[in-house]
Amino acid sequence: MSPLIAPSILSADFARLGEDVSTVVGAGADWIHVDVMDGHFVPNITLGPAITAAVQKVTPTPVDVHLMIENPERYIADFVNAGADVVTVHQEACPHLHRTIQLIRDAGARAGVAINPATPVSTLREVAADLDLVLVMSVNPGFGGQAFIPAAVRKIEEARELLSSAGSEARIEVDGGVDASNAARLVEAGADVLVAGSAVFGHTDGAAAGVRALRAALS
Repeated sequence: MSPLIAPSILSADFARLGEDVSTVVGAGADWIHVDVMDGHFVPNITLGPAITAAVQKVTPTPVDVHLMIENPERYIADFVNAGADVVTVHQEACPHLHRTIQLIRDAGARAGVAINPATPVSTLREVAADLDLVLVMSVNPGFGGQAFIPAAVRKIEEARELLSSAGSEARIEVDGGVDASNAARLVEAGADVLVAGSAVFGHTDGAAAGVRALRAALS
């Protein structure tokens, strides 16, 4: 599979969100990543189903929703109904993880599980065969613009080994500090989907140039 670029709208200009989304899709973005934070599981409050629905209206690409929230099972149906194609929950927030994965599937979306930088990949062993996506966090979740944690490269490799041993074709996504300087290394380690916020929407030459810079780094 060719690596996918998923710009995170956390770093977009919300006064012109539709235009920003259209710009990155026109530049070749494959998915649009929506970071949802509740101020409890992570120290920030961001987006909800209404923003997800607004994004879905202006992009033909899959909408990739990352739930950094407590009790995500309460809101899965709301986000899928709003247009989420992929819903990712955190291993750390789900005491009944298998059940939550099934809820996502039953709602009609692809199911992903994220792990924080301090969470071992091995915690996903029992659900690896049930996943469509594993999200390796390469920063501690909560805020955009953080520096990449180098140990994430090893975790991507471990995730690839775990999925292979489970016979799973799930994608591996990496989120946090991703830019043109490390994109190729992440894909070499096994990443399939690169989430980038500041590297795209904060690019000095504009968001379209940010997407093109990532694509060039992968070519």
